[in-house]
Amino acid sequence: MRTAEFDFALPAGLIAQTPAPARDQARLLVLERAAGKLAHRRFVDLPEYLRPDDVLVLNDSRVIPARLRGRNIRTGGKFELLLLEENAANDWWAMLKPGKRARPGAKISILDRSGEPSSIQAAVLETNAEGHRRLRFSGTENILAELEALGEVPLPPYINRPSPRPEDRDRYQTVFARADGSVAAPTAGLHFTPEFLEKIRGRGVKVCFITLHVGPGTFAPVKAAGVADHIMHEERYEVEPETARLINGVKTGSRVIAVGTTTLRVLESVARDHGGRIVAGAGRTRIFIYPPFQFTVVDALLTNFHLPRSTLLMLASAFAAPGETRGRELMLATYQEAIARHYRFFSYGDAMLII
Repeated sequence: MRTAEFDFALPAGLIAQTPAPARDQARLLVLERAAGKLAHRRFVDLPEYLRPDDVLVLNDSRVIPARLRGRNIRTGGKFELLLLEENAANDWWAMLKPGKRARPGAKISILDRSGEPSSIQAAVLETNAEGHRRLRFSGTENILAELEALGEVPLPPYINRPSPRPEDRDRYQTVFARADGSVAAPTAGLHFTPEFLEKIRGRGVKVCFITLHVGPGTFAPVKAAGVADHIMHEERYEVEPETARLINGVKTGSRVIAVGTTTLRVLESVARDHGGRIVAGAGRTRIFIYPPFQFTVVDALLTNFHLPRSTLLMLASAFAAPGETRGRELMLATYQEAIARHYRFFSYGDAMLII
């Protein structure tokens, strides 16, 4: 398959710049994949599509305020830092802009939100093959504890605002977020409220969680001409014993419903490595799902609308027709319908249920 086959034209006005007034007030496009049938609903209608003893799986990773501002101590040049992954306390991999000035040995003064130097510094230790910098922080016992005061919400690049708003700290975070580590939200989960989750539990649906720390690669378009030539980014995950127990014990006629592509990737990755079963534990995944792909665990997918040429659109296309290639055509036709009906796209946008 060619990457260009997953392209589509999206009017800029349909890229959601702000969330819906209330989390559960987004629209919901339902695709019944076997029949190719579409229904236009509201997110609050989701329980109508759930059955008693279904297992709803969500990603509880928490977005950290990972974007920092800094200044080169020697030259005064400005830097933007995006923390990616913690190696140990005060030892992080990060993206720096401009990267060409962030050579090993450079020392950076971290600025507070008013643009003034804080007591914290970062030293560039090395550069990896992806162009990321390894940083050693000083002036604090743990930079992670300082991020709430110094850092900004790392909104995606397609949200065109000069700076994050105070409400982004709440709305670009799921209500069930628990484990620090993501630099992008698992956006399908943004639509849920505590009350809505209780309503779902009240219908006999079992709700459980995995953790996958979302990295910046989730926004990266596929640049390789051939889909199979793309090198997938790696992300850390963890599966709790209770989640493994619920999924492995799913009853005949009931389904495993993944909330978000991140959740689906964890479940299918673990199942692939363990003979179709879900096994508790931590690991890393580079699983790249594109048509044709045969799914082992997940029976339904709740997701948002994704970028052209993205790995997420390819995953949704694979899920639209498991084991076949026609899911691409079905998904792109569905997206054209969503565009015609002015659904809102991407992180702060509307939702889609594929059953």
